Amino acid sequence: MKTSEEILQIVIRTIDNELNAINNLKSQVNDDFSKAVELIYHSSGRVIITGIGKSAIIANKIVSTLNSTGTPSIFMHAADAIHGDLGAIRKEDIIICISNSGTTPEIKILVPQLKIRGNKLIAFTGNTDSFLAVQANYIINTGVKKEAYPNNLAPTSSTTAQLVMGDALAVALLECRGFTVEDFAKYHPGGAIGKKLYLKVGDLSANNTAPKVDINDDIKTTIIEISSNRLGATAVLENNKLAGIVTDGDLRRMLEKNYSIENKNAGDIMTPKPRTIEKNTLVIDALSVMRKKNITQLLVTDGTNYVGVIHLHDILKEGIL
Repeated sequence: MKTSEEILQIVIRTIDNELNAINNLKSQVNDDFSKAVELIYHSSGRVIITGIGKSAIIANKIVSTLNSTGTPSIFMHAADAIHGDLGAIRKEDIIICISNSGTTPEIKILVPQLKIRGNKLIAFTGNTDSFLAVQANYIINTGVKKEAYPNNLAPTSSTTAQLVMGDALAVALLECRGFTVEDFAKYHPGGAIGKKLYLKVGDLSANNTAPKVDINDDIKTTIIEISSNRLGATAVLENNKLAGIVTDGDLRRMLEKNYSIENKNAGDIMTPKPRTIEKNTLVIDALSVMRKKNITQLLVTDGTNYVGVIHLHDILKEGIL
């Protein structure tokens, strides 16, 4: 067993090896990369990404990234492709084949079949003289000088290089398309990421009541309104227009100061010109305001009209924070 210090040194060495491999990729990028991007950008077909072994796992990840950024893609295992799945490939589809050696038996069977069908082929390979590279229309050089694994055996730096080039391809395509935050939200409606991009304040405040009292209502009425709605605050209206806010904190401070509530009304203890937020504002922006101002709720408006309250707890329930 290695000592703690020896283990840390192994970790650092591995990271350094992979960093060096990634840095070297910059010198390997050429016009084939830009031509591959242009080919995919102008294509009416899908991107079919294939590979075997560790390369197949990387292919799966690249497919996922492309799909989520606006490039329709499908993963096809090279072994499955030569045992019937070739039937799923259309003539207009573009094939990306990932293979570090470019000489595996499955690749040697698959590539000629793709050429017969007339599909354009992009090779992600570490061997630019390989069978795969020679047959490809465009070569993305993912070669590394050595693997991070001792004795240069198990794929480590090479799969990292493949992954980085796949990310570079996806980013180049999304920027060529002018892919926006709104586009991203369309592909990510679920989970915290999606909610940050599309969930609006009104979507959450609509689930709450809209606590309100008149500016002339007495303190007891104000306390009951705050307590019954469990949002920690109530809006104060004057002539049906928003005039202020009373929070449970305001009430506590009033009591701590032995403030007499006799003959007092909501207008006497409210905070005028309260912080508000438009119902069509993104929830993530409402959260930013709450954090900045160190508050837990905001009054929600629709134009000049008060329509409800959004509370920090509402945001927490959505898993955004």
